Amino acid sequence: MLPSSKCIDLIKKFEGLFLKSYLCPAGVPTIGYGSTMWNDSKKVKIGEVITLEDAEKLLMWELEKKSVCLQKLNLNQNQFDSLLSFIYNVGVGAFNKSTLLKIIKVNPNDVKVREQLMRWVNKGSSFEKGLTRRRTAEANLYFTI
Repeated sequence: MLPSSKCIDLIKKFEGLFLKSYLCPAGVPTIGYGSTMWNDSKKVKIGEVITLEDAEKLLMWELEKKSVCLQKLNLNQNQFDSLLSFIYNVGVGAFNKSTLLKIIKVNPNDVKVREQLMRWVNKGSSFEKGLTRRRTAEANLYFTI
């Protein structure tokens, strides 16, 4: 399965576009639509500048790479898109260790998926409102028929 425009638009909306690298809140050099790597071995460095075309290519490379962990799950397109946006934000490693994944493996349509997505909001942080909006959007997409 490939990401649809719903997934790509969701990620772009919440990540924003930065053509010049910057330090993300976690202190990691980031560029484009929230990318920290150029490829499997080259990290983004402060001071780098890219074009919009480069940012689009980088986003698609990341989506292809991150979507691998979803390929064996029995998901519909909206579920796939929702989870890919989530994974783009929290990382493959965190997703693979999550209760969210355990629930999805048993029953992808379990209503507990929404609750599990909402657990991934840093309560009390300066990012709480933005993460709440993102997780709500991801959960709503997940359960869209």
